Amino acid sequence: MTDLRAILVSALRHYVYCPRQCALVHLEQQWGENLFTLRGQHSHRRVDEGAGEWDAGVRVERSMPIWSERLGLTGKADVVEFHPDGTVYPVEYKHGPRGPGLHFDVQLCAQALCLEEMLGVAILLGAIYHVKSRRRREVVLDVVLRERTEEAVQAVRELLSQRSLPPPVEDRALCRACSLIELCMPDLAPVATPWLFDPAVDEPR
Repeated sequence: MTDLRAILVSALRHYVYCPRQCALVHLEQQWGENLFTLRGQHSHRRVDEGAGEWDAGVRVERSMPIWSERLGLTGKADVVEFHPDGTVYPVEYKHGPRGPGLHFDVQLCAQALCLEEMLGVAILLGAIYHVKSRRRREVVLDVVLRERTEEAVQAVRELLSQRSLPPPVEDRALCRACSLIELCMPDLAPVATPWLFDPAVDEPR
């Protein structure tokens, strides 16, 4: 990736969850550990080995490097399945139980956009694999999700270029699950961050 403005795909997930979290991780290089992050790391052990395999005629690549010159993105896809009919199917691993999560869907969609550009294929579907329930939640990579993903790319780029820490989100339930809560100290910041998406509609948890 030659674009100096390239951002990590994971930054989109952080931004949609909470712009302040995104700035702490990707601008100030802060990171914290809690029970959720430790469980997530354990869930990713096999994925992070990066070993490919064949499963019932499907080639499975793990921890696959991905990028998009058009969007200025770079990162890794947890799992990419290459099916015999030519279908490319990205799968993102998450520790928690099966359920909605716009921040996860945006991250998965960004991976698909990278893969489409790299491989010259159309990717219509992907999945979030929830390790706790051992179930997949299939995600339709439709026009609306693609637009939201590209909006998130621009929002993250603007956030990083401003080089300032935004105020926290209004929904303190998000803060309680965040490993950066002690660094963030959201209750000491009086002004709430406006959301890129409406949390009441998009359920970004």
